[in-house]
Amino acid sequence: MKRFHLIFILVLVTAGGYFARGQSEAVADTTPENVLLEKQWCIGAMLHTNGWGLKFRKGRNVTVLRQFMWEFEFSTYKSPKEIRSINPNYSDSRTFIYGKLNYVWFLRGGLGQQHILNRKPYWGGVQLSWLYYGGFSLAVTKPVYLYIIYKRDGYPDQFREEKYNPNTQQIYDIFSRGSFLSGFNQLGFHPGVYGKTALDFEFGTKNRLISALEAGITLDYSPIPIAIMAYNPRQSFFLTLYVSFMFGKRYNKY
Repeated sequence: MKRFHLIFILVLVTAGGYFARGQSEAVADTTPENVLLEKQWCIGAMLHTNGWGLKFRKGRNVTVLRQFMWEFEFSTYKSPKEIRSINPNYSDSRTFIYGKLNYVWFLRGGLGQQHILNRKPYWGGVQLSWLYYGGFSLAVTKPVYLYIIYKRDGYPDQFREEKYNPNTQQIYDIFSRGSFLSGFNQLGFHPGVYGKTALDFEFGTKNRLISALEAGITLDYSPIPIAIMAYNPRQSFFLTLYVSFMFGKRYNKY
């Protein structure tokens, strides 16, 4: 997970640099602020109640107050019952999540519309929009691997990296978490659908540049239930609350 967090930070830094460059370009823009720009794209970083994610959107205006958009999202998902543990019998043991069977990620692709509820005054301010999206989702699962302690004559003899099996491996049999890369040859795929609704608060100062904060709710459904934690029912519904920062550009293409 540290690798993913590092990638996430790098994406934000790169995006911030791109946005800053776009702001400097906008200073020289001579397009009047009251001109309706037909098309737009934006990217965003998201934090939600069970993880984080990245998204991309693109679309066009249908009317002055309504936009048709399509989007693609990547999102992590972790169970709220996850608790980090450590084997106290070994000083060099690394933390692990006891009982976790699978990592879960969601890939989403869908269509939606955004309705502007109030436009910005000519002197600036915040534009409020209501949006809703829906489409297909794909939950990808990867089994958790752990280093298991094997003893001889009551003493530790070796540590083996194995797929977690709650039926044979108890908490004191675990030395530490395994490599995150282990198990990618055993991915599981769970196709489903998703829907979301949110409010979008756009506070950008330039008509051509998008800077917005979005807050909403997303519901994923997988007809093939997913096992995340041992001794817990498999899940088909995944409900999350999220906040995301979006930035992008509006333009006309003739």
